[in-house]
Amino acid sequence: MSDEVRRILPNLITVIRLVMATAFFAIIALALSPTSAEGRQWWGNAAFILFIAAALSDILDGYLARKWGVVTDFGRVMDPFVDKVLVLGAFVYLASPKFAEPEWSRAFGIEPEPGAINCATGVASWMVVAVLARELLVTSLRGVLEARGIAFAADWSGKVKMFAQSAAIPTALFIAVNPGCLASPNYRMAQMLSVWAMTAITVWSAVPYSIRGIALLRSISKDAR
Repeated sequence: MSDEVRRILPNLITVIRLVMATAFFAIIALALSPTSAEGRQWWGNAAFILFIAAALSDILDGYLARKWGVVTDFGRVMDPFVDKVLVLGAFVYLASPKFAEPEWSRAFGIEPEPGAINCATGVASWMVVAVLARELLVTSLRGVLEARGIAFAADWSGKVKMFAQSAAIPTALFIAVNPGCLASPNYRMAQMLSVWAMTAITVWSAVPYSIRGIALLRSISKDAR
């Protein structure tokens, strides 16, 4: 494989992931549009498969870029941008009122249990706000520090956070769009646990970044005196 192909391929995979993210949102919209129960299930499962493919492509392009030593400015900007578009966009859709119980369950011929969670996906609006707030905080810290010439790369807590989010999204979606899973208390419990664990991990992951960012900002202030 030529050096030119090695330089281009990781970035090409990133661009393809952006296309897949756009297709994922379009397919989710089709699943949420007024349609038959079979149509909702079919489009929902198509979106589930597409999200997993997009998440796996994120692992692949990063691996290839590091293996071949072809980390580029384009990749450094676009890779996290596409990841955030995919993940944040997915959570926005999963918290959509069109997934609301009991209407969603009844569309599949399932009578929801009394006291069922408000959304068939288990994702509440406040969870989306928490995820977004974390991303804005870390991005702001990174912008301030890198503008002063200090690298502020992702650390292990960010990787754990990304894994938790990438696992919770397809889990929540798959259970919501498949009537057999939606009617099962065990599946619904697994859905709830994955979503709540993801939210807790996302909020917790901001702490190491904040501690590291504040320490770096303080060191800059001391050096400036």
